[in-house]
Amino acid sequence: MNNATLFAIGAYFVLMLAIGVYAWRKSTSDSSEYLLSGRSLGPAVTALAAGASDMSGWLMLGLPGALYASGLVESWIAIGLFIGAWVNWLVVAPRLRAQTEGYGNALTIPEYLGNRFGDQRHRLRLVASLVIVIFFAVYSASGLVAGGKLFETAFGFDYQAGLWITATVVVAYVVLGGFLAVSLTDFVQGTIMMVALIVVPAAALLGLPEGSSARATLDAIDPDMTSLLGGTTALAIASAAAWGLGYFGQPHIIVRFMAIRSVKDIPTARRIGMSWMGISLLGAIAVGLIGRAFAESNGMAVADPETIFILLGETLFHPLLFGFLLSAILAAVMSTISAQLLVTGSSLTEDFYRLFIRRAASEREIVTVGRLSVVGVAAIAMLLAQDPDGSVLKLVSHAWAGFGAAFGPLILFALTWRRMTLAGALAGMITGAAVVMIWIRLGWDSSLYELLPGFIAAALAILVVSLVTKPPLAETTPHG
Repeated sequence: MNNATLFAIGAYFVLMLAIGVYAWRKSTSDSSEYLLSGRSLGPAVTALAAGASDMSGWLMLGLPGALYASGLVESWIAIGLFIGAWVNWLVVAPRLRAQTEGYGNALTIPEYLGNRFGDQRHRLRLVASLVIVIFFAVYSASGLVAGGKLFETAFGFDYQAGLWITATVVVAYVVLGGFLAVSLTDFVQGTIMMVALIVVPAAALLGLPEGSSARATLDAIDPDMTSLLGGTTALAIASAAAWGLGYFGQPHIIVRFMAIRSVKDIPTARRIGMSWMGISLLGAIAVGLIGRAFAESNGMAVADPETIFILLGETLFHPLLFGFLLSAILAAVMSTISAQLLVTGSSLTEDFYRLFIRRAASEREIVTVGRLSVVGVAAIAMLLAQDPDGSVLKLVSHAWAGFGAAFGPLILFALTWRRMTLAGALAGMITGAAVVMIWIRLGWDSSLYELLPGFIAAALAILVVSLVTKPPLAETTPHG
């Protein structure tokens, strides 16, 4: 690899570590600061942190690859995600920020749920934290696999070396700076991702042969390439758009809402976040479609559609700028891993250690345990990531569905429906997770994304069980 490219990637890693050191000096004095940055994030950092931790390598590799191979019809996932994210900001964000502080200043999603339903025996909190720890260990492993594969295919490194580099840098800044480091690095990473997704398709468009157009080239390949409805069915569209339902139940995304400094900042954060997401999704779609036209027009060989972003960057840009573009892919991967590691470490610390082992633990001890928990989860994820042939995108889709069905309806009802009961909450979470797993086990996910039936089943379970069980006592904390 060119030295200029390596220099750009090295500079990116140094920047991430520098942010970790800054956050370590700024915001790690107690558990509230380490796990939630003292609820002091500004709207811009909150918005891009939520977006960057959400998108992962799917935005840079998976979505452009799907558009490259099948055309505009693949953008229904992006449309569903955009709508889901907008509703998440509108409905969940302000209520979760207010209620997590109102219900005992909860620092984790399981703690909020336990406090919200007065769960004296900690059943709901325990089940919720177990789901988070187990699923995120696997989810984080899928991100490490993506990082290892990126170093192997794009940088020419050994897979294991790529795995270790990715894990070491991420763990270093998460352990050092906690939530503030994760959020600030996400802000930087989100900015890099958006700029890259604007620059690459623009350069590819300018690189088309004189007199040709992307639309005409794509229509010549297949007229359905430029149609939202071409060659698909209503069931397939519903299945793709159902991805948007997953937003309400992703702990590593909604925890960002808990850390913004004020509910009054949420409308500003929503506008910034949705603008970033819209630009980034359109850019990813353009990379896939314009990239296909560029490859066809210029005779560029593309063995794997998911590498189209990398191939365009290598072909069209100076090695130094190409290093910047590769850093954008690393940013997408690392932002999600860091968010997942911190949420899992937070749950181990607050929902296991403080709750069952050392209730009287000092703040310094809790921060230390939080750091050790991040290292422990990363070690487990590393073990799970040893197989480079694992299906990363499939694993991610299943995990997204599992969280979306188990936590999505639960969070929505908990924030908005006073009549919901503890039994209803437990029934909804268990039903949602079970339906997703059964749907996958039966192989039905090939025709309908498992999140949709899981989400519906969980919502029905919450409604029915809550209505047939004893109403909750009058709340002493505002439900705003």
